[in-house]
Amino acid sequence: MELPAFVVPIFLVLKSSAAQVSQTTNRFLIAMYFCHYVHRSLIYPFLIKGGKPTPFFSFALAFIFCLYNGYLQIRYLSHFAEYPPDWVTHPCFIAGSTLWLLGWLVNIYSDHLLRNLRKAGETGYKIPVGGMFEYVSGANFLGEIVEWSGFALAAHSIHSAAFAIFTLIVLSSRAVAHHKWYLAKFEDYPKSRKALIPFVF
Repeated sequence: MELPAFVVPIFLVLKSSAAQVSQTTNRFLIAMYFCHYVHRSLIYPFLIKGGKPTPFFSFALAFIFCLYNGYLQIRYLSHFAEYPPDWVTHPCFIAGSTLWLLGWLVNIYSDHLLRNLRKAGETGYKIPVGGMFEYVSGANFLGEIVEWSGFALAAHSIHSAAFAIFTLIVLSSRAVAHHKWYLAKFEDYPKSRKALIPFVF
């Protein structure tokens, strides 16, 4: 369902003759975007072990969002975005890129931990441990929120900001729901673990 977020941007970049594609800043930002979606749409689905089917309505909404957002982000970066030549040395770009990388790594590692909770032949649910799961129930969600917030800071556009805000709203609500479920499901669930923000919330 996230494949459109990869396919549409690839088409946009390959078909673009705009000068923006050759700019260093634009290339960095486009590369950040693709790092996420190459993993999410081409690698991650083949690593999942078992899992439950996604309801069609949820699938359709995610598909439409990925189609639209992929077009919006990469169309802007490949055709319209203009940055100062030294933007890659600007504190906003450096801080944003660092946050993006940190969030991306947390997201990928948290997904890895979730996929490997059960050993071969085991069934049932288990409490996630390791990494940021020691502090929050939604470590994978936290990683993605940090990732796209960093991207928005580095890209400095209304498009990237809208994506970051949407991600925050959707994934924070999912993190809270997962946290409540864990607390109800497991009597021994760590009481100090928060839903999304370590030590705070």
